Amino acid sequence: MRLFHIIRAQQFDRELLSRIFSEAREMEDVARKGGSDILFGKVMATVFYEPSTRTRLSFESAMMRLGGRVISTENAREFSSAAKGETLEDTIRIVDGYADVIVLRHYESGAAERAARVSSVPIINAGDGPGQHPTQALLDLYTIEKELGHIDGISIAMVGDLANGRTVRSLCYLLAKYKDVKMYFVAPDVVRMRDDIKEYLTRHRVPFYEEEDLKEVASKVDVIYQTRIQKERFGDRIEDYERARGIYIINHEILDVMKPDAIIMHPLPRVDEIAPEVDEDPRAAYFRQAQNGLYIRMALLKMVLTG
Repeated sequence: MRLFHIIRAQQFDRELLSRIFSEAREMEDVARKGGSDILFGKVMATVFYEPSTRTRLSFESAMMRLGGRVISTENAREFSSAAKGETLEDTIRIVDGYADVIVLRHYESGAAERAARVSSVPIINAGDGPGQHPTQALLDLYTIEKELGHIDGISIAMVGDLANGRTVRSLCYLLAKYKDVKMYFVAPDVVRMRDDIKEYLTRHRVPFYEEEDLKEVASKVDVIYQTRIQKERFGDRIEDYERARGIYIINHEILDVMKPDAIIMHPLPRVDEIAPEVDEDPRAAYFRQAQNGLYIRMALLKMVLTG
């Protein structure tokens, strides 16, 4: 089936995931050869109500590498008609008259679904508050497959801000589609994985374990997916933020106990949760992970705009 809106990780089955990954591998070749004109004449609008570096720039680079054009608002919350009180729905109704696809980042969970209900062009969810980030989850899954050679049978530790982490939430939904996956959740009490994800995993018979000792878990898993404690999600709960930050840090102590062929991932940006010296270890996959975002987003743009 043709892709149209990309809103939630749950919308993908394994067959569609395989198609996306196959397209992404082709896009790696396209990027190496200097690009393509397959989307010549198409316009993408990036409408971002929250700050972004990797997601926005990788989408814009992806569109341009495929011959398309970009119109953009980097801080729509402050520098668009939203500052005058315009609703998200009205903004989308206007922008879909200017563009062939809209990439939306918003601070409210569920905003992408609201946009999709009124848009006549594809909406791609580039993160909606603490809700979901499906294209990040796709590039994360693609990275795991590239680095390890398989997804079935992996064990993964998700570490850090799991309550507010839309990347780990979306990745859980995708990993649940694979066989014999085992998950470990390692988080401070104030940002433990939310019950809705745990209930989803239970329904789909995906084993998960909530642990406190990162060093012990690190010795067991194939993937450590580290995340930042997101200060912006705490509001005025500064004490909760201070209690959560700095508890779980990947450093040489963690590297020493990891499997030789395991990998470390991170959606970035990082603050202090991965020590800089870890960057030199070949198991540090997070910069390769970010690069894979370009290829996945090239693949998705091609699929939503050409079928």
